[in-house]
Amino acid sequence: MRTDGRSTGRTDPGRSDAGAGKAGVVFRAARFVARRRGARPALHPHGVVLAGRLDVPAQEIRWGVPWCDRPASYPVTARWSRAAGLPRPLPDGLGLALRVEDADGPGCPLELLFTSSGRGRLSRHVPIPRTSATSGPYTTLLAYAVGDGQGVVAAFPAPGSPRIPADPAAVGAAAASRPVVFDLRVGTSVGWRLLARLTLFREEPASGRLGFDPYRNCLSGFRPVDRLRALRVAAYAGSRAGRNRRRGPAGSRT
Repeated sequence: MRTDGRSTGRTDPGRSDAGAGKAGVVFRAARFVARRRGARPALHPHGVVLAGRLDVPAQEIRWGVPWCDRPASYPVTARWSRAAGLPRPLPDGLGLALRVEDADGPGCPLELLFTSSGRGRLSRHVPIPRTSATSGPYTTLLAYAVGDGQGVVAAFPAPGSPRIPADPAAVGAAAASRPVVFDLRVGTSVGWRLLARLTLFREEPASGRLGFDPYRNCLSGFRPVDRLRALRVAAYAGSRAGRNRRRGPAGSRT
């Protein structure tokens, strides 16, 4: 399986120490911000939780990953959010986090994190602030290994989607009035290839313990590449540690 990272079989002590040092800085920064924000995460503090469904269709071309190649429907818990928590009407980076239940069997979910970004070969890797939740795609920013290939995974608002203001209350109200639909696609050498369809249809009560981690909850043939892995893992761990400290022993899990 090809990934962006290449191993030479040797370890550079200086590089390893530097990487560990950067990860430690990221962990402490995320933990500090999460503690200041209480039960809210360090990033994406303001959001709305939504219930939905992910439908994987039958496709002529195979991905080489059982989850992608097996037509099925899965219950989904999603969280839409504003990244920096800036007040409206200021534009903000927007986030869409998904938990696909039982994707790898009973009790084994798949979690994906998407950020508002572009669709071009370069802009798909860059966060783009927006004032509308449905005016453009959300991507994983970094590539995913998908079978023997790799590509950025994206959630595109379905054609004809109404324009929804980038506000948690507005997104929740929109899902309650009519389903909010996204097409999940993978950016390949021949363009964006359809993977699944996401339908969000109602707001759910927010849970202080709801958290998403695409590194802990991925599939063997469908996972983030290793680039910047240590820094991103440190950020998630620091955010969880900060929230756990504020909740105390009774709320020590995310």
